[in-house]
Amino acid sequence: MKCPVCLNEDTKVVDSRASSDGFSIRRRRECLKCNFRFSTNEEVEIMELTVIKSDGTKQAYDREKIVRGVKKSLEKRPITDDGFKKLIHGIERNIQALRETEVGSEKIGKIIMKELKKVDKVAYIRFASVYESFEDVQTFQEELEKLVRKRKNKQGKK
Repeated sequence: MKCPVCLNEDTKVVDSRASSDGFSIRRRRECLKCNFRFSTNEEVEIMELTVIKSDGTKQAYDREKIVRGVKKSLEKRPITDDGFKKLIHGIERNIQALRETEVGSEKIGKIIMKELKKVDKVAYIRFASVYESFEDVQTFQEELEKLVRKRKNKQGKK
């Protein structure tokens, strides 16, 4: 790891701590040349995963696409940075649990919707409306009614 100040490649780890979600590590480092201290974060990365798009084309897994899509659906919604990181890690954990080297984009979309539904119903509807390409207001209304029925059933069981 290069020092961001003097670009020296010799740095030492002064402290390491697991994040609250347990899927990343924050390391405090010190440059051995100029003694500058800085922090780095290490995260789990899905390696060698190919995504099969709906048109049959294949492309390498890109975490940033998921981050952008989920972030857009959660725009102006009450979620913390830590909550967002946990959500993304949960999505990636479910993708990894498939234990496949090639995964269809529709499977990934379903995983995202499942995880979003647990965290924020409005974000779930936003994502689903784009992902499922709701054709009309009727389809949108049907999905909303499903959520309302589930909520009423949960409240009735209490």
